[in-house]
Amino acid sequence: MKIVIAGGHGKIALRLTRRLAARGDTVVGIVRNPRHVDDIRRAGGDAVVLDLEHATVEEVAATLAGADAAVFSAGSGNSATAERRDRMDRAAVVLVMDAAEKAGVRRFLHVSSINVGCADDRGIGEGYSVYLRAKRAAEQHIFTRDTLDWTVLRPGVLTDGRGDGTVELTPGKEVGPKTARFDQVAREDVAAVLVALLDRPDTARRIYVVVGGKTPIEQAVDA
Repeated sequence: MKIVIAGGHGKIALRLTRRLAARGDTVVGIVRNPRHVDDIRRAGGDAVVLDLEHATVEEVAATLAGADAAVFSAGSGNSATAERRDRMDRAAVVLVMDAAEKAGVRRFLHVSSINVGCADDRGIGEGYSVYLRAKRAAEQHIFTRDTLDWTVLRPGVLTDGRGDGTVELTPGKEVGPKTARFDQVAREDVAAVLVALLDRPDTARRIYVVVGGKTPIEQAVDA
């Protein structure tokens, strides 16, 4: 398969690139910073320098040409302004979906957040709320795309642990729970779940929540 990852230098994206490249897939990471190209190459992928905050649909579609799937794993960063969160965590998702449609790429995986349904909870802090509102708006765009075989993955609080290949994977609803959850999950395990989702077309048009657990990933996805 050929997989294009938006936000190719992210911590989940680099782990996903290593896993896909190790089994022989072609991986292309979209990055904004040219200095990140070598990191992606060391992970086994190739890179295209493209700023998703300013790119056109045609530019992104050219990168997606010939791909079997697109994965959106980009983010605005912890210190981003509200305006940048909207550009990266919402508008860039729409841009990549538009480009996927233009390029004829149906499979689209989106990395969201376990707490996307808590965006209006003031108790979690304004900065986090702004981020979740942008993620929620992105999901609402995704759910309207009948031309895409989308899957939304909502991971818990991300850690840099090695991962043990086991998770708790549960179905999610379009409107997530209103109570915030802070269950942790290793980025390595999130990357492994993304690989498993890419391999299973029957996971399209579904939402999954993933946190640390005791079920082997392949078994969790098959269930």
